Amino acid sequence: MSAPTLSTVRRLLAVLFPQRRWMLGGAGLALLAALAATGLMAVSGWFIAAMALAGTAGLAINYYTPAAAIRLFAIVRSAGRYGERLITHEATLRGLSRLRVWVFRRLIPLAPARLGALRSAELFARLRADVDALEHFYLAVLVPGSVALLSTAAAALLCLALLPAAAGALLIGVLLAGVLAPLWLQRRAAPHAARAVLLGAALRGRLLDALRGQAELLVWGGVAAHSGRIRALAADLDARRTRVEFLEALGSALVGLCAQLTLLAVLLFALPAVHRGRLSPPLLVLLTLLVLSSFEIIAPLTEALARWSSTLTSAERVFALAETPPPMHEPSAAAPIPPRPAIVFEGVGLRYEEEGAWALENLDLTLAPGVRVAVVGPSGAGKSSLIAALLKFYPVQRGRVLFGDQPLEALDGDALRRRIAVIAQQTVLFNQSLLDNLLLAAPQASAEQIARAVSLAQLDSFIASLPEGYDTVLGEGGALVSGGEARRISIARALLQDAPVLVLDEPTEGLDAHTARGLYAALSSAARGRTVLLITHRVSGLAQLVDEVVILAAGRIRARVPVATYLASGRD
Repeated sequence: MSAPTLSTVRRLLAVLFPQRRWMLGGAGLALLAALAATGLMAVSGWFIAAMALAGTAGLAINYYTPAAAIRLFAIVRSAGRYGERLITHEATLRGLSRLRVWVFRRLIPLAPARLGALRSAELFARLRADVDALEHFYLAVLVPGSVALLSTAAAALLCLALLPAAAGALLIGVLLAGVLAPLWLQRRAAPHAARAVLLGAALRGRLLDALRGQAELLVWGGVAAHSGRIRALAADLDARRTRVEFLEALGSALVGLCAQLTLLAVLLFALPAVHRGRLSPPLLVLLTLLVLSSFEIIAPLTEALARWSSTLTSAERVFALAETPPPMHEPSAAAPIPPRPAIVFEGVGLRYEEEGAWALENLDLTLAPGVRVAVVGPSGAGKSSLIAALLKFYPVQRGRVLFGDQPLEALDGDALRRRIAVIAQQTVLFNQSLLDNLLLAAPQASAEQIARAVSLAQLDSFIASLPEGYDTVLGEGGALVSGGEARRISIARALLQDAPVLVLDEPTEGLDAHTARGLYAALSSAARGRTVLLITHRVSGLAQLVDEVVILAAGRIRARVPVATYLASGRD
């Protein structure tokens, strides 16, 4: 194995190490079942041949002991295979579950800075398809490989005791069928299997783009072109998979060929030994069946190694994502956050790419505790970047951001974000009940607190119209509620958090003018005593919520004026 391959295998074993008892138990049962199956075939052949010879010669034979051994092997084989299926799949499911949790925990610090470049289909593919593919590492490689090695060694020792030359032929045949042929096939299947993983991820991304952008494709006449790209990816993927399957079939044929050649070689050594009286005919039958059963055990190795590259590719994709360094490093000893923090931007410069344009450039802004400020400006002015820097989502390359007289680098990110309630431009709702979605912000909130937040967000009539009230499930991504209703749910959730800083990113988007004015009035009452940072394009009702307006353009603050002055200027 190459160094990257060994590194990937070591990391995968380290993640699965807590399930070692289940894994060893499953491998042990698989080995026991394989040895019992080999013993059953070999002893049965010997017993039938011995009984036939004894009957022909009219001799007495002790058939109780071999009959008991056959029954024992049959019971152990059946019980071992049943137990092996249970234990190995339990070990696999536990390992995959642990791996998903391990990956997800490492993804949390990467959002959104490091994950923004990945499409949701790509991210989902790595969390589901790539992790699922790793089941082959244990079920199709570790278990068959270890069972084949140990059972072949046991068969070779028995052959050595019966006929040393037969043991040599068996080892050569096993080396060809169980090592050299699979490695040869693996080298040829590797590029196709690895490419198939990448093509599968790309195809899922294209299909998701087609579903999400169906309206745009229809409007701009791009359906045919996009369908052509999907067909090309699907054809390439099918060709790669067909090649891998052909090599797997070829590997199975090579194992069968090696088995027959090895059996022929064993017979060439064994028949003269029988003729000279060194080996009895029943032992010849035992020897031949022992050889055949050994090749049955190593047969899965060709398929396993043919898929080994796809498994490694999936593992490398998972580890590459999970081990991405976080954009912001948390302090070993975080500074405390005061109950009413001031927010200060000092000469802040932020850009998302090393050579990209500055989203924020030499930005200076001070928000005293309890101040209410609206930030306005055209799209691309840097409003969302201002929030991203405040929430410690992206590192600033110049200047610093202070929260309560402490730079963000000295504060724990989770503790910081608990002190900032955010109503984001894109509302995130889960396929749970309305109450569950509200309690994300404050799991211990009382019924009175929930009712107050709902009332301030003007959700009373909406909840009253729901068939199951607070227990109504909102659907995947909030599919069962309108955009305006989803926005008001996010507002209620933010108010329930009861944080000293309230950030509102286009809170009235999707609401009519009358509802927007009423919402601003309710937010003004709910935000009393809090620092409010409002990002908006809408002027209507602005004076109800904020006292000042900051005008942002090209990442710089152009002016900071009272809200009355801004509204009187007639600016949009």
